[in-house]
Amino acid sequence: MKAERECPGTAGVPPATNGPLSLPSPQAREGTGGASGRDARGPRRETPAVLGAPLAAAALPGYSTGMGEETAMSYAHKFAIAALLAANLAAPATTASAQDYPSRPIKIIAPFGAGGPGDVFSRQLAQFLPEVLKESVVVENRPGAASVIGADAVAKSAPDGYTLLTISNTLTANETLFPNRPYVLMRDFVPVAALNYSELVLVVHPSVPAKHLKELIALAKVKPGGLNYASAGTGTPYHMAAELFKKMTGTDIVHVPHKAAGDSRNAVIGGHIEMMFDAITTMASNVQAGQVRALGTTATTRSKVLPDVPTIAEAGVPGFEATIWLGLMAPAGTPKPIVDKLNAAINRTITRPEIVAAWDRQGAIPMTMTPAELDAFLRKDIEKWAQVAKFSGAIGQ
Repeated sequence: MKAERECPGTAGVPPATNGPLSLPSPQAREGTGGASGRDARGPRRETPAVLGAPLAAAALPGYSTGMGEETAMSYAHKFAIAALLAANLAAPATTASAQDYPSRPIKIIAPFGAGGPGDVFSRQLAQFLPEVLKESVVVENRPGAASVIGADAVAKSAPDGYTLLTISNTLTANETLFPNRPYVLMRDFVPVAALNYSELVLVVHPSVPAKHLKELIALAKVKPGGLNYASAGTGTPYHMAAELFKKMTGTDIVHVPHKAAGDSRNAVIGGHIEMMFDAITTMASNVQAGQVRALGTTATTRSKVLPDVPTIAEAGVPGFEATIWLGLMAPAGTPKPIVDKLNAAINRTITRPEIVAAWDRQGAIPMTMTPAELDAFLRKDIEKWAQVAKFSGAIGQ
């Protein structure tokens, strides 16, 4: 397979305030001599202090409150009981923190360039989510390294629910494509909520002689390595869809990765690159304007947005299917009550009639999942794209 050609594109979260609880060492009480024969240097007799206050002696069965010797109960036993009590005392604090959340603005980091689905839908969510959470939500773009830069920033953020990460197929594909990335998706993040999914569309520049999908496949086979396809970078849904297409059609088309979806889109519209898979939510208007020619969509049924364009499966590649989906994750360790509160708020927001209608016009469909359901979905998606990633030969880039 030919090597990919790189195409240049255009180019403070506060620490957590609730750290882990610690159990201070038992306080020493000076001995009083007498019958025990112990002095001030004798064994410690105070109960352990938990959360800054001594435990009542009655809470530790068999523990002497007098001035004599301790009973045979081991210190380890007492420590274990103290730990249980500490956990019980800590539980209301966790609940209270979830009830108070959020008390300051929430940041969503979209590790993608401006103008793509990950950016657009994150901002639409941020527009309406404050109505449910009663706190502002801001979106920050941190593109680069196929979303690894932005994802790593969130992985290193405080697990307090105030920094979230927009995710897509890119993140699940990266689990195979980039073995040396500084984080592991299912270890360093927790699933929060799904957002939506939409199909892709395969487009070519009008100068490409292929008018239909079968003609494009024939052209690619006559000229192995003679056609180029653009993407928003290695591991993006656009890249993976194209590699799946190559695998299923037995064609050799050269990948030309860009830094962002907008860059790759402009490269095809400008005629610098022959073709690409792009999100139908952003490329449909270019198709309708005649700037590119659509040869197929990637869902199992025809798109409502481009109903005259056949699916790739019906146009000549049976069984082909690829979509782009979006969701949100938080740093590992984010309290479950906060995750659950975010999940409920996001699911409520994305099912608002005006959002459902607006997304439908763009070709996107809301996905409502619990955190557990999203966890299972992500693990399955990682496995799905692992095979395509290995076929692409891009592992380790």
